[in-house]
Amino acid sequence: MMTFLEKALGFDSKSMKLRTEIIAGATTFLTMSYILAVNPSILASTGMDKGALFTGTALAAAIATLLLAFMAKLPFAQAPSMGLNAFFTFTVVFGLGYSWQEALAMVFICGIISLIITLTNVRKMIIESIPNALRSAISAGIGVFLAYVGIKNAGLLKFSIDPGSYTVAGEGADKAQAAITANSSAVPGLVSFNNPAVLVAIAGLAITIFFVIKGIKGGIILSILTTTVLAIAVGLVDVSSIDFSNNHVGAAFEDLKTIFGAALGSQGLGALISDTARLPETLMAILAFSLTDIFDTIGTLIGTGEKVGIVATNGENHQSDKLDKALYSDLIGTSIGAIAGTSNVTTYVESAAGIGAGGRTGLTALVVAVCFAISSFFSPLLAIVPSAATAPILIIVGIMMLGSLKNIHWDDMDEAVPAFFTSIFMGFSYSITQGIAVGFLTYTLTKVVKGQAKDVHAMIWILDALFILNYISMAL
Repeated sequence: MMTFLEKALGFDSKSMKLRTEIIAGATTFLTMSYILAVNPSILASTGMDKGALFTGTALAAAIATLLLAFMAKLPFAQAPSMGLNAFFTFTVVFGLGYSWQEALAMVFICGIISLIITLTNVRKMIIESIPNALRSAISAGIGVFLAYVGIKNAGLLKFSIDPGSYTVAGEGADKAQAAITANSSAVPGLVSFNNPAVLVAIAGLAITIFFVIKGIKGGIILSILTTTVLAIAVGLVDVSSIDFSNNHVGAAFEDLKTIFGAALGSQGLGALISDTARLPETLMAILAFSLTDIFDTIGTLIGTGEKVGIVATNGENHQSDKLDKALYSDLIGTSIGAIAGTSNVTTYVESAAGIGAGGRTGLTALVVAVCFAISSFFSPLLAIVPSAATAPILIIVGIMMLGSLKNIHWDDMDEAVPAFFTSIFMGFSYSITQGIAVGFLTYTLTKVVKGQAKDVHAMIWILDALFILNYISMAL
């Protein structure tokens, strides 16, 4: 048994304790298990079945983490990305108008392309071409975006529009049957706090802050459960009205058929490649998926693994080999996740909780994978979780991601200007892609103005050209 654990998962019985690795895995799972509720909540707004998404999320996380456990033998866990699920929903589906099947096809292609990129020197070129300030700003920008989505989903904002300053697509705008596009006269403001759902969301935010500040393990999932109980108590969720006959394990796996494999079907990959007119736009979206996925994963692996000496970006101790294997498993996991019916799978920064608890090998990851596999049988519980319980999580996760802003030298305008546009514009434009695009373009502009155009990497120039071409296509 021990020999198998050592060879397959890197567990050394002489220097490590089995109990420690198991506890570390359980700790990581509890810390990141909120994704089982939050990911379906975000993706379901595209028209995908929520129960199916719960099961798909659990299976994607289990398979991807299992790959990482045996391929890299590292104590990291994988699940659908909190930033890229938002990009999938709000930018690709809502913003660009792709179907969720086509968006899943993009995710699948993203995994394949990113894997090819990782196997070649292109990955190294892309990583080295992007300044550290922009990498930090991208991570923080996703945090701004998520926090904004959370505030919106909590119902805390209302928007006022001046008469005659907006356009209506379709009929029946007063019945929410048409899309309304407003100009800059639209102004956000706080709602009146007389809506039970808003009050429950505020209470949920307070509960989440309490658990997080206290450092309670599994605090995020506990806050979801506590807020859900509160929502039931005040009548926001009417349990008696829920048809549990259609919310059981069998139904969940039956519903999974509606999204499983859709990425490769005629409405997914088939529809995506057949529409040649949208090819430039499609490639830009896939590029955004790939870049964000790669940077997110690398940042997590380096930021957590290097501290405990299990991952190194360079060096001659074979630790960089583990980094590459972790990246391979991550990117394979993304394509598998797309087939399972969810957005990009990535390595979770919450893995740091398990590492802090003593996790050092793939055994920790194996425990996480098993926990996710078991959780796939509890999808009926999702039916009673309101958005008021998940919205605070988006806000808190967003706040956590803002920590990367400390890596930016704000007194240096060369860094401050592109970092500002990268991070803040993700929230302002309600688009991760636009934040990245504007950040790259302003970075190049600052270098040109300073007479340092030669310092801009060729890869950045290529990306800038692609972004500009996309803007031109939008204007035509």
